Amino acid sequence: MTIGYLVMPHAIVQIEEVEENWKLVERRIEQVQFECLAFDPHDVKRMYAGTFDHGLWVSDDGGKQWRVAGKGINSFRVSAIAVSPVEVINGRGVVWAGTEPSRLYRSEDGGETWTDCPALLDLPSQSSWSFPPRPDTHHVRWIEADRFNQDKVFVGIELGGVMRSLDKGLTWEDRKPGSQFDCHTMATHPKREERIYEAAGGGFAQSRNGGETWQTENKGLDPFTYLVNIAVAADQPDCILVSGAKGPRQAYQAEQAHSVILKREDNQNWRLIEKGLPEAEGMTVSALANSPTEQGVFYAANNKGVFRSETYGENWEKLPLNWPKAYHDLRMKQLLIR
Repeated sequence: MTIGYLVMPHAIVQIEEVEENWKLVERRIEQVQFECLAFDPHDVKRMYAGTFDHGLWVSDDGGKQWRVAGKGINSFRVSAIAVSPVEVINGRGVVWAGTEPSRLYRSEDGGETWTDCPALLDLPSQSSWSFPPRPDTHHVRWIEADRFNQDKVFVGIELGGVMRSLDKGLTWEDRKPGSQFDCHTMATHPKREERIYEAAGGGFAQSRNGGETWQTENKGLDPFTYLVNIAVAADQPDCILVSGAKGPRQAYQAEQAHSVILKREDNQNWRLIEKGLPEAEGMTVSALANSPTEQGVFYAANNKGVFRSETYGENWEKLPLNWPKAYHDLRMKQLLIR
């Protein structure tokens, strides 16, 4: 049975496959705008949701009911959440939370208490960080906890770049040449310990040595270099999908939407993927996810619906969900599959 979670501004939407049928359940918190979502890989019913102006929320039943997380995060704008796949304390993964303005917090007790990681703000580049729509501030857009080394964590600042810590957030290294400034999402891979992928406003970058050095690799992307989301095949670390557009308006605003999905294999050039997907015109940028258990299976969610590929992204089919008309005007912020 496949279960997915879509993060929309007004709700977290659960999609579920039951005996080859798909159902959709919308879950809201009154007057709350959602930003990000994560579940604990060691206890998948334990979930964390970041919101805009309403702090961090916790669920113990797979998103049916929510409560406010413990105190210690000094901002109500929680913009990024991650749970460590390898650092486990008392049966739960260590939780990382990022905020606007940019700060990073760590919890070792499932979000009940939090510790600040202030050294992130001591980096030389910090004075130049700025988020263009709100240029007087910036935020942690993405957190990627390493899959192999519990001491290593990556943080993407919008707009500032990718920062790396090798000691659980006590100290930090500044953005490395070759990585992107406008970081949107990152990924690591269970079969490649040193591989890190970045989708950003200036294109795609990756590191093959654990973040020591980075390379921007954009051949074939043009003119869709404004990348937002990324997914990598669970069994093939060089089979990569990204979603993007020519710019933020074409990515996020339904009335101006024109977005695409592109694929790269074995270090070849990027190429457009179109079979079974909606037309680029009118499609908001897709949230992407790979199946953690099925080889070659990807999911994409946008304002037109949720789509599934069983062919490493080559061909897609729309899931038979009762997709509300109101969703056609929305951007899908995140997609999780378990």
